[in-house]
This record gives sequence, C-alpha cells and structure tokens, in this order.
Amino acid sequence: MKSPHLLAVEEGPERFAPLFVAAREIGLRIGWLDLSPPPSLPADLEAAAGLGALRAVSAGSGRSVAIKPLRGAPVMKDLLREHFRGCALVLVRGAFEAPRLTLEGESWKVAPPGEAARLYSAGDLAAALRKPRPWT
Repeated sequence: MKSPHLLAVEEGPERFAPLFVAAREIGLRIGWLDLSPPPSLPADLEAAAGLGALRAVSAGSGRSVAIKPLRGAPVMKDLLREHFRGCALVLVRGAFEAPRLTLEGESWKVAPPGEAARLYSAGDLAAALRKPRPWT
C-alpha cells in the first residue's frame, strides 16, 4: 500500500475547501485527521466500545461514525492504514511533525521542516500529490 502524503494544518477543514475541490477534479482523494480527543460520542457506541467491542459503528444518512478503543497513544502508521487507504493526501491537525500547509492570499504555502517553503495554486498543489516526493 502506498502511504499518503501528510501535511500538518492548524485551521479547520473549511479553509481547505479549494484544495479538496482541486484534488477531486483530478481524481485524487484527501483525508482529514484530527489528533485531538473526539467530541462527545453517541452513548450506545461509547458503551459498546467500553464493553470490549472491536469497533462500534453507526451508519446512515450519508455518514458513518466508528469508535475503536485504543490501548495507548494513536500510531500514525496504523491510522493511515485503517482509515486513509486510497488517499493521496491526509491533512493532519494537531501536534504532528510534517510539512506545514497554510493559505497565503491566493496561494498554498507548503513549508517542510528545515527547508524553504514553496507556493502553489490549488490545482498545482493537487497535481504535485501525484509525485513520490512533491515537497523536495
């Protein structure tokens, strides 16, 4: 399985709407991973997970929610394998070391740690996701 590219973000998903659109237009998928504790969860799902269910899932109305109990801190490799298969990019909000993505005016700025930042249009950034190492 090919791992998706990862970009660290600080803002909410609405800010990245043009990038989601540009990626979708060229047939790429983007995932969203928030590393903060989840908000309140449906009581029955929380109870099932607490009682030892491998996963507790609710699905309907065009959405699904899955709860999986964890023993310890989340492991990025496992999260990517389980939830983001087929994604070209995962935007990660929270404490995570990865190139940082910000919007500056009409341009997307990708700043890899310790390297010069690069500016992209939404379309150019989406196209760069097809490369094995788009930020170097």
